Amino acid sequence: MSNFKTVIAAGGLGTRLQGFRGNDSTKILLEVDGTPMIIRQIEQLTKWGLNEFIIITNPSFDELIKDVVTSYFPDKKISFSIQYEQKGISHALMCAKEYIHPGDSVFFILGDNFFENNPTENLNLKKINADKGAHIFSYIVKNPEEFGVAELDSNNNVISIEEKPEKPKSNQAVVGFYIYDDTVMDKIVTLKPSARGEYEVTDLNNLYIQNQKCKNVTINGWWIDAGTPDRIIELEEKLT
Repeated sequence: MSNFKTVIAAGGLGTRLQGFRGNDSTKILLEVDGTPMIIRQIEQLTKWGLNEFIIITNPSFDELIKDVVTSYFPDKKISFSIQYEQKGISHALMCAKEYIHPGDSVFFILGDNFFENNPTENLNLKKINADKGAHIFSYIVKNPEEFGVAELDSNNNVISIEEKPEKPKSNQAVVGFYIYDDTVMDKIVTLKPSARGEYEVTDLNNLYIQNQKCKNVTINGWWIDAGTPDRIIELEEKLT
């Protein structure tokens, strides 16, 4: 798929999965039904028609991740970039800067997010690439106060995103998958760290929202953020 680069955020250590099934490295290499999570992620994205990947790793396990990925996919176009400090999701995306060129669109996915269906299957990607802007993807939940929540208008334009609001404006939980235009790196540079010292993806999305250039797609089918042992087990059940 020309003009689309896919960035996978795989630099987190996944402390909630340390020790689960003997895991003593990074969660991205934890086996899900016998296959490392990062491999399942690439397989998922390949089924969506994506073919050029940039994997964001961490300094402790960069070489190990490279070895595992290239052993499974020796012929795929895959690049790697190290996130030397854990400074948030937008910071992870910034680590792919050297691979994103004018005219590119960026698919950005968190390495532990999995979907039953391709969220982009009904999108006109050529038009998205030409029109610029951003797309977020959301999932209807019963407990929106535990998520980043998107407020939408009748045309699926995003009006606002709030992180874990006490009084959610919708039940649309923002999932870990985004599409950005080629201005995304310039926007990340303008971000300031949040109260927890991270460059937040919500702040990045809000820059597009301020310019009225952020659309939402509500996904169908299941979505799993496989960041805990229970979620790993649930994902395995879904995959069988």
